[in-house]
Amino acid sequence: MTACPHRRQPADALSAIQATSRPSGVLSARFLDFVAEPSFPCVGSKAALARGAIRPFEFGRLGDRANDAPLLDTLAAFADMIDAAPEDDTTVHSLVALFDGPADTDEQRFEALLWSQLQRLHDLDAKRGTRWAADVSRDPDDPHFSLSLAGHPFFVIGLHPGASRRARRFDAPALVFNSHRQFEQLRADGRYQKMQAATRQRDIALQGSINPNLADFGAAAETRQYSGRRAEPDWTCPFRVRSAR
Repeated sequence: MTACPHRRQPADALSAIQATSRPSGVLSARFLDFVAEPSFPCVGSKAALARGAIRPFEFGRLGDRANDAPLLDTLAAFADMIDAAPEDDTTVHSLVALFDGPADTDEQRFEALLWSQLQRLHDLDAKRGTRWAADVSRDPDDPHFSLSLAGHPFFVIGLHPGASRRARRFDAPALVFNSHRQFEQLRADGRYQKMQAATRQRDIALQGSINPNLADFGAAAETRQYSGRRAEPDWTCPFRVRSAR
């Protein structure tokens, strides 16, 4: 993607990211070590780690409203960096929001905290006048939905200590934001299918099965995958899209 005139250039956007949240610390180092573990199944994350493209940022407890503006600002700078990248840049970046608690979440509670956090981010985004990304659906139960924040579509992966899936079981709550547009680029050049197949094989080796919520984009609502909990057949997403003010 070429840079738009109103977008910051990559170096400027990166500097803006560094200024929006607390400095990376012990929790960030633990997360990067978690991804580096030989048994961790996601080959895309391992490739991003090797390129220094996983960007962890630390915040207060998940559910604390004081996180909302700093996290949204961080995501806006991250989106600027992605959208300003050269078309031939094949690096896939991830932004990881790490929270210093709670550490005792079961899957139901974490799912509630995750959607509460994402709803508040979106509400603030809409209040700021930001429109929904035009390249994805606004309906969270639509298979073509992705979460739009700062005008950029994201796929979100939640991790927490109480996760039943070992690949999602990190010792602090975390939300990983991956660019839907970068995923589309991976699909277009054929890398996504190879990475997906390798990841699923590794997940079976780790857990004995693949995550039952996994589906290809366009086949089922991706919102069923965000928390990592096995969603019931009749589960509906609690997220509601607001109009930009």
